[in-house]
Amino acid sequence: MTSESSERSAWLLISVSTAGGPDRLRVHVWRKLRSLGALYLQQSVCLLPARPGPVRDVGRLAGRVRHEGGTARVLTMQFGDPAEEHAVIAEFNTARDAEYAEVLERLPQLRDELAEEQARGNATYAEVEESEADLDRFRSWLGKIAARDYFDAPAGAAARAAVEQAAAELAAFETAALRAEAPEVPASGIPTSTATLRVVDQS
Repeated sequence: MTSESSERSAWLLISVSTAGGPDRLRVHVWRKLRSLGALYLQQSVCLLPARPGPVRDVGRLAGRVRHEGGTARVLTMQFGDPAEEHAVIAEFNTARDAEYAEVLERLPQLRDELAEEQARGNATYAEVEESEADLDRFRSWLGKIAARDYFDAPAGAAARAAVEQAAAELAAFETAALRAEAPEVPASGIPTSTATLRVVDQS
């Protein structure tokens, strides 16, 4: 192997057929390869970068396919033409950018709801809890996309910034809810609304 070829990235070429296996196997294979961000070259043949995570997960998937009656072949390869490899990387990034764009498209709804509820004076713990659950779903979704973003797709930075901005707006909303629902506590530790008590000597 030449020095030039040894510096090229390694790739997994994956060919899977679930014919002969149960119907659920086909669904499992499709979901797993999609979750890994595999790029399909044609039906049942796809590519992934040969990085530790995909190598491990694809190996397990191939073992399950074979165990359940299907066929799977996983080959490690390198591109002979750098331009072809760059084109494939661009396709990976295009797919991830489309996923990040969906996050960016849906996230304003959460931010608009926070602004509307605060404008109505409806900053409550219930609203905080609901919005926090929504934000957690966005973070989980973003994390899944990032896990298969092998080549730092351009839209990733904007999606991460938007989620963090939403988190900052939720923190401000939570502060408003705290002020609305909880009494202010001065340094003495006694709520300002507490009346002064007089002790009467009954001796």
